[in-house]
Amino acid sequence: MNQYSIVKTPWHLWAIGVVTLLWNGIGILSYMMTRLGKLESLGMTAEHIAYFDSFPVWANSAWALGVWGAFFGSLLLLLRSRWAVISIVLSVIGMIGTTIFERFYSDIPPEMNNIGLSAAIWIITLMMLFYVVKMRSVGVLR
Repeated sequence: MNQYSIVKTPWHLWAIGVVTLLWNGIGILSYMMTRLGKLESLGMTAEHIAYFDSFPVWANSAWALGVWGAFFGSLLLLLRSRWAVISIVLSVIGMIGTTIFERFYSDIPPEMNNIGLSAAIWIITLMMLFYVVKMRSVGVLR
């Protein structure tokens, strides 16, 4: 297959792209509500807000990289851009930083320590990385 070959976009790219864009949009909403100080409107308690306010700059940066990298990765996937791979890799790097902070450097309030949600975020993001790498290797992403 040369660089001028036209590869038809598979139907599943659109399905995965839209579903992950919506999923990652939830992460963006959570991040933005936290950064804008609107956690009360999400039903957060003073203890929860204090927890988020305790994040050092590096942890906030890692969280931002994780959520924005995943969101733009989904968008770039829908645009069939090869840059989707880099965006998802950056998201994984951000998730590593966020996970290190949460598990080793913070005191997560017990009711917020949802291992199932954390596992789901990791699984979905790693599956998305696998998918975009596969789509790039078969020539769907340009």
